[in-house]
This record gives sequence, C-alpha cells and structure tokens, in this order.
Amino acid sequence: MPDDRYAAAQELWEKYRALTHELIKFIDAEEIDLFIDLVDQREQIVDLIKALPEDPYRGGPAWAALDAEIRPLEMQIRYKAQAWLNRSRRRNAAVHSYDLTGANLPGGVLNRRY
Repeated sequence: MPDDRYAAAQELWEKYRALTHELIKFIDAEEIDLFIDLVDQREQIVDLIKALPEDPYRGGPAWAALDAEIRPLEMQIRYKAQAWLNRSRRRNAAVHSYDLTGANLPGGVLNRRY
C-alpha cells in the first residue's frame, strides 16, 4: 500500500512541476490572464498535496532533484510577477495622470451658475 501513496504524491508533485514550467512561459509572454489561471490550478495541486495523509515522495531520493529544479523557477516567477506588477502600476499611474477630474479648469468656473 505505501507504493500507492508514493505514486499519488509523485503524480501530484509532477503536476506541480509542469505547472511551474508553464507559469514561466506565460509570465515571459505577459499572458497574465492565463498566468493567473495557472496559479489557481497550482494552488489546487498544493491543496491536494496538503490533503495527503503523508507525503512519502518528499522523503525519497527523487525529491532532492525536483526541489533543486523547482526552487529557482519559483524565485524567477516571483521576481517576474513583481516586475510585471510594478510596470503595470507605472503604466496605470501614467494614464491616470492625464485625468482631468480633479483639475480646476477655467471653463468650469465660467459654466457654473451662482
């Protein structure tokens, strides 16, 4: 029976690895909607991993290789997502700097009724 638990955990971790690689592709292409969908899918995989009564895969020899592969990718994802968010905020601020809703325009004073 432990082999079934190991196989189930290994399958979930492989899905996690595949989704992590896909996240890199979509953040590089700035496909943010798909990126967010994949983040949600990866969170579901994490929930399934946490729901396992035990995770024998993490104690196995294959875990070290998977961990060494995933950790740098997660750091890249975090860095690239933060960089995208900063760019998006700057663009948004630049667009809103042209809004005239708070400006006191001379024409606005002339059009008021007293």
